[in-house]
Amino acid sequence: MKSAPQGLSPALVALMSVATGLSVACNYYVQPLLETIARNFDLSVNQAGFIVTTAQLGYAAGLLLLVPLGDMLERRGLIVVMSLLAAGGMVITALSSSLAMMLLGTVLTGLFSVVAQILVPLAATLAAPEKRGKVIGTVMSGLLLGILLARTVAGGLAQLGGWRTVYWVASILMVLMALALWRGLPRYRQSVPLNYPQLLRSIFQLYGGNRVLRTRAMVGCLSFANFSVLWTSMAFLLASPPYNYSEGMIGLLGLVGAAGALAARQAGSLADKGKARITTTLGLLIMLASWGITAVGAHSLLALIVGIILLDLAVQGVHITNQSVIYRRMPEARNRLTSGYMTSYFIGGAVGSLVSASAFQHAGWYGVCAAGVVLTLLNLLSWWSGYRHEDDSN
Repeated sequence: MKSAPQGLSPALVALMSVATGLSVACNYYVQPLLETIARNFDLSVNQAGFIVTTAQLGYAAGLLLLVPLGDMLERRGLIVVMSLLAAGGMVITALSSSLAMMLLGTVLTGLFSVVAQILVPLAATLAAPEKRGKVIGTVMSGLLLGILLARTVAGGLAQLGGWRTVYWVASILMVLMALALWRGLPRYRQSVPLNYPQLLRSIFQLYGGNRVLRTRAMVGCLSFANFSVLWTSMAFLLASPPYNYSEGMIGLLGLVGAAGALAARQAGSLADKGKARITTTLGLLIMLASWGITAVGAHSLLALIVGIILLDLAVQGVHITNQSVIYRRMPEARNRLTSGYMTSYFIGGAVGSLVSASAFQHAGWYGVCAAGVVLTLLNLLSWWSGYRHEDDSN
């Protein structure tokens, strides 16, 4: 077994944060472009929303099938190869001449961009124990910033050169990032006495034997469903009256969400201090309150901005806390814990996208916000029924 020294330099943490953000952004460039792509391929709102769902289902498949390999294979090589394959998926999307070809490129990109979820447990493994929550918070902030800023970048590039330009530029960035990771990451391999089928089975065994993981996975699932409900329909709201915004203007709303994401970075430090329960409960209550403000955003840009900040703050804070809690358990299985947790997380995102597109088509923006309220209430019930199984150190 080859191991890397404990501790991470600030430069390496920054590199891993940027790489995590670039990787996960691959799935979200499409969201401010949905209106344009729908016109290009003559799609309905539901059909366009399915592109987002396909990306998230591809991501969920990668989480389940590929992320566990981080507990078996040398991680630097695995990370670099997957980054290059994700870039290849975006090239297919850029060349697509039909919805079927776009969905193929989208699912391949989603499948291999789970490299972000191999970087996160690697950062947790390399970090000093007393700084683990803080490092996870920093790297996870990179992930959520990638999701949010992908919209801003995509909107700006689409205005300059059309929606295909977005995917050409993104694929080049992923190739460059793969080279930087090859040079910057230490070689690290963890010996696990399991073959691949046993590795996959162990994920379900972890679920079955760990109530805390099941609770945190459900909380994460429903939280990210909220996130997808908001952002999937945002382009349709802002492209129609009273806003009538361009792709570039729609993309700028990602900067608003980024403010909320950055504000949530301290959640990891609070989890390190044994305040994970409080952080989770407060985050879910903020999430619930945000939907009432966001509903007013149908006619008020200020209300929409405040709602976005609050929702993204809550989702990111809960997510960082969840990962800080589960990474304390079974350090030798962090990639499998990540696989189980994040599979649930992105299944929630896929469901949220479907719910959002359908709600907007049938009931407009108020229907979207009502769906968010229902999902948040379910999340609170799930959390309150399961949090008692966590001890004070969690």
